[in-house]
Amino acid sequence: MAVTLRAIQTAVPPTVLYQEQVRDVFAAQPGLSRLAQRIVNTSFNVSGIETRHTVIEELTLDASGTEPTFFDPSDQRLLMPGTRARNELYIIEATKLFVEAGRRALEACPGIEAADITHVVTVSCTGFYAPGPDYMLVRELGLSPATQRYHLGFMGCYASMPALRTAKQFVEADPNAVVLVVSAELCSLHLRTSNDPDTIVASSLFSDGAAAGIVSSRPLHPGEKALDLDLFETVITPIGEGDMAWKIGDEGFEMVLSTYVPHIIDEHIEGALAPLMARDSLLSGLLTDDGLGFTATTVIESSAGSNGSVGSVATLVAPAPGRAPAMSEAIAHWAIHPGGRSILDKTEAKLGLSEAQLRPSRETLRNHGNMSSATILFVMKAILDEPASADGERVCAMAFGPGLTVESALMTVRLG
Repeated sequence: MAVTLRAIQTAVPPTVLYQEQVRDVFAAQPGLSRLAQRIVNTSFNVSGIETRHTVIEELTLDASGTEPTFFDPSDQRLLMPGTRARNELYIIEATKLFVEAGRRALEACPGIEAADITHVVTVSCTGFYAPGPDYMLVRELGLSPATQRYHLGFMGCYASMPALRTAKQFVEADPNAVVLVVSAELCSLHLRTSNDPDTIVASSLFSDGAAAGIVSSRPLHPGEKALDLDLFETVITPIGEGDMAWKIGDEGFEMVLSTYVPHIIDEHIEGALAPLMARDSLLSGLLTDDGLGFTATTVIESSAGSNGSVGSVATLVAPAPGRAPAMSEAIAHWAIHPGGRSILDKTEAKLGLSEAQLRPSRETLRNHGNMSSATILFVMKAILDEPASADGERVCAMAFGPGLTVESALMTVRLG
């Protein structure tokens, strides 16, 4: 039984941030050291981002006459509201994006009505409230009050991947299940001025957005393009626990995003992919001398078990020099979470991917920035929207988050 991700749709708030303007605002904040000013300019300039979206209308840089909360346009000063003020805006604006993305997915999925949805899985790490977004989707979209609801909170940028895996498991357990998966993140609520390099990097990358899709085993309609959800894998790298973190502070949530993260991914991305490839009968040959020529020496913890616990052992491997193109040829499309430009650069070089294979990730980063967990769904949608993506072509998706955790999946483009 094939379980398929259908009708991926996205939504972003209307306020657009232009990277050059935001750079100049952050560089001009009072209290910044000269070193911090240089880091601001460098981080924003090399981010690979042109535009981002935010729910904070004050960041249009136009004085509105109202009392500012996050940004004072009169002197272009970033303010520091408390966590409560930030979360109150999250409750209002995240709900709008959850509902809009979910509605678009329902409208875009032929043969699926609101009454057909049996499960809702919501994802977010940038705010909290209860009854939460899962409840709001049931109420606002007219879903059955008996709809089963699940929320994955505070997991970070990789969280849409376990959400899809959970949806797949629901459908495998009940072939009649139809699961609505929605992610919405308002990262801009927590951006701040700082002399800390990690905070500056985070401020140059993160933004707001939402995405949704429907997971089911129902047959596709003629002409419909979707993704079969084949396999999922979770790997925790042996280092990096302190290099990516997300904590609640008195003045919003505090992001730790070390500049060492791209190096960790560069060193361990093959090891993260190895357990996934080993479980696919057609791709497992890449782990032999006839394929990528992997050599195994180190072990890494993997949590592929059905109970979600960490415990199984996968082999950490490195490909022989010059053999990486075999992987890029076997897998046509790569949905890599664009955590930053350097992460995409490292992934492209290490796996021997082409510019075309990274285009969906780079364009998502350029046009929207890093929307945390919602971002990988934007990339998947871009792949499906490509006229060149054809029935039967394989897709490898990867997302990275606190831990350092690497979530990966193998999918297949399916045309109805």
